[in-house]
Amino acid sequence: MKLGIQESNTEGYFSERWIKYCDENKIQYKIVNCYSTDIINDLNDCDGLLWHFSHGHPIDFQIATTVLRSLEVSGKKTFPNINSCWHFDDKVAQKYLLESIGAPLIKSWVYYTKKDAINNIKKISYPKVFKLKGGASSVNVKLIKNEIQARKFVNKSFGVGFRQFDRYTLFKDALSKFKNSLISFKDLVREFGKIFVKSDYEKVKGNENGYLYYQDFLPNNSCDIRVIVIGEKAFAIKRLVRENDFRASGSGQIIYDKDQIDERCVQIAFDTVSILNTNCLGFDFLFDENNNPLIAEISYGFFQGAYDKCTGYWDRDLKWYNGSFVPQYWMVENLIKEINLNK
Repeated sequence: MKLGIQESNTEGYFSERWIKYCDENKIQYKIVNCYSTDIINDLNDCDGLLWHFSHGHPIDFQIATTVLRSLEVSGKKTFPNINSCWHFDDKVAQKYLLESIGAPLIKSWVYYTKKDAINNIKKISYPKVFKLKGGASSVNVKLIKNEIQARKFVNKSFGVGFRQFDRYTLFKDALSKFKNSLISFKDLVREFGKIFVKSDYEKVKGNENGYLYYQDFLPNNSCDIRVIVIGEKAFAIKRLVRENDFRASGSGQIIYDKDQIDERCVQIAFDTVSILNTNCLGFDFLFDENNNPLIAEISYGFFQGAYDKCTGYWDRDLKWYNGSFVPQYWMVENLIKEINLNK
């Protein structure tokens, strides 16, 4: 048995821990280049592939799910599996997927013509939460407070469109983190520079336009709950909203106390992955006016450092296990189990 691993030196990516686990447990692997034209042939001697691909990489968004799907068709096992990631960084795809299985999703709308969008904004109540398909840390999430603002979003959505990353919001977030000693001055300057210089990803993908997507606004949420399910195990954090804001993702303010996690969120997450047959999936939960947990969005990927302080995890029966853990090790272990079951 042999694994292929796409290596990344970027902070927060999983490959460093995958390699460490394989080295310590004498699991045979080789480093591969998923950007190579020969990647399929290069994996002929491997039983599976581990690839932590990015939502903001200029090549990843073009080929990752295509490569992973092709490998699965050939009988190889992958992390993430295609069920976990075909909808990655696409909130519209997630809307359709979660609605199709009756998952408790925040009420969402999407329109593909300016006429339909204009007709709708005259009828709805406000505020609403505008989102682009992609983007992490809530950078492409805006609050629409009234019809006048909604028309501006409609005109831009069906006009010049939006940058893939709202760099002004990212800089404001970086400034807040700098004031709280969460990042260095060098990091702050780097974020400021990105306001004026587009990334390779932005240059390749271009502006986002041609649709309007938004969700109901759920008031009085001072936090969200992020639950990640890997195989038969789940862990969670509470993320506080930004100061004078409504967004929690990307705030950097995290609570790890297990008693502050609503276990209904954990149960919904387990129930959902059972239907979708994923091997890694994260859920962002908010609560409605009746305190019912609802899914805002899902994602297979996460920044690993944010979860290293978790104090334990749940199994599928919601039994709690105290102690530290490395979720990237679970990823390798589960992939090996899938490979052995397939033989």
